[in-house]
Amino acid sequence: MTATGSFRVKIPRATPTAEGAALEASRPLETGTDVPGTFITAIPPLPEETMRELEVSPVNPPYSYSRVSYNDRSKEYLYEVIEPQLTVHEKGLVAHLKSTLNQILGSESGNLSTTDKRSYLRGEVEEYFRSRGVTLSPLSTERVVYYVLRDFVGYGPVDALILDPEVEDISCDGVDVPLFIFHGKYESVKTNVVFADEESLNSFIVMLGQRCGKSVSVSAPILDGTTPEGHRVQATYGREVTTRGASFTIRRFKERPFTPVDLVLMGSANEEMVAYFWLAAEQGESVIICGGPAAGKTSTLNAIALFIPPTSKIVSIEDTREVNLPHENWIPGATRTGTGDRGPDGKTAGEVDMFDLVRAALRQRPNYIIVGEVRGRETYTMFQAMATGHTTYSTMHADSVKSMVNRLENPPINTPRILLSALNNVIIQIQARTEKGVVRRLKQVLEIVGFEPETNELITNTVYEWDPSTDGFVFKGHSFLFDKITELKNFTTEEMDAEFQRRVDVIKYLVRNKITDYRQLWKTVAQYYKDPTEVMARIQLPLPSSPPGV
Repeated sequence: MTATGSFRVKIPRATPTAEGAALEASRPLETGTDVPGTFITAIPPLPEETMRELEVSPVNPPYSYSRVSYNDRSKEYLYEVIEPQLTVHEKGLVAHLKSTLNQILGSESGNLSTTDKRSYLRGEVEEYFRSRGVTLSPLSTERVVYYVLRDFVGYGPVDALILDPEVEDISCDGVDVPLFIFHGKYESVKTNVVFADEESLNSFIVMLGQRCGKSVSVSAPILDGTTPEGHRVQATYGREVTTRGASFTIRRFKERPFTPVDLVLMGSANEEMVAYFWLAAEQGESVIICGGPAAGKTSTLNAIALFIPPTSKIVSIEDTREVNLPHENWIPGATRTGTGDRGPDGKTAGEVDMFDLVRAALRQRPNYIIVGEVRGRETYTMFQAMATGHTTYSTMHADSVKSMVNRLENPPINTPRILLSALNNVIIQIQARTEKGVVRRLKQVLEIVGFEPETNELITNTVYEWDPSTDGFVFKGHSFLFDKITELKNFTTEEMDAEFQRRVDVIKYLVRNKITDYRQLWKTVAQYYKDPTEVMARIQLPLPSSPPGV
């Protein structure tokens, strides 16, 4: 039971009654006394008898919820967006309000924050009702206001999908085709959201363009941009290039980035591997994470970057901002598309590409450069930066060191193989199907040891490897990183082993307590850089009396 204003709100399950009566004849989802007429949103019956409800989750309570069900006959999942059910009268009010507000809203509303816009719009709706003598019950008012706010401030029919933290991608393939999502738990799932006519879908694409600060039209039907919230948008307008009608794909920006603890909890890596990444980050080892689409490369990149020392200066460069760091001395950069025809250099007026940003980053004296994905001429500059002592993190589409080298050496990248020896580590990440379902695993962690001039080959050393038979990770016996640290810090082998084990113990403590909030996790990491003894005492783990083996 929740309080909203002066009335009570519960999540009810609606019985199959006529439209408008569902709210009055509902039975509550939660235990408690039925209070007819006090429900903003009712959970409807399952669409088919062969379906099993798996979970119902609040998205924007008490207004919108999500339900995931499984059809035993078709063997398919269905994701339903459940929003307030409107009566015929309320639907008419919503349509009239949206038409009227488009004409009467002041220009000052465009400069307000999202929270202020919601308050402003709510006040406008209530004032409109008062001035026209429209009398509604508090619950009816809430239902009407929800749809006005959803369509003016939110993302309309897909607003609940945008707000659901389990949804990673939203895809629309055309008119009158159900939208699909990539769900964090159930993967690719069909939804009950459909754009039934071309006009509404085209209007939605135009709205997406406006949110991204770009125009989309018949003459320029392809949209590629980023919303103010950081969501990546790729869309097409009308039937100019997509024959089933306009289409769009929205990749949600995660406000809570992937952390090293998430890597362990999801089984993508173990504590020892994460501790190895921590040591590598501290020593300024450059890393490229290779893998196929949806392998989790950027998530792993963000997780490793959390180990960058707090006093370091970081510059990140991305097409669409996905990296999210707690460091204060961090400059996040993103590319920008231009306008008009392409010139002799292949760029449009005002365009800022990855090469421009990488070149500019070198003038900013960064300690660490993070490049979201390398695929063009910026790669050569990035490797030159590595060779001159700049630590660089990046991702690349490749499934092995050999395919990575082939991509780097050939057009359009054209990086000489001799420069590749400036790279320290390569992580191969895969998406694999196991008895647990589709999982993401760090298949290999390799060190680039050197360059063999006679054979023109890179010399690599595998540090960790995933064993599919046990779904575990195997240390392959030796790490040149440990040798380097031992020499630089004048450690004995026992002292090196002890330091590594301390890092493992800290990671185990974070995993055991499920500290997945990146700011809270980073505080522990930052404190360890300042005073490791204090951190070890705080997590109630004594310093090891005898040095454990790696």
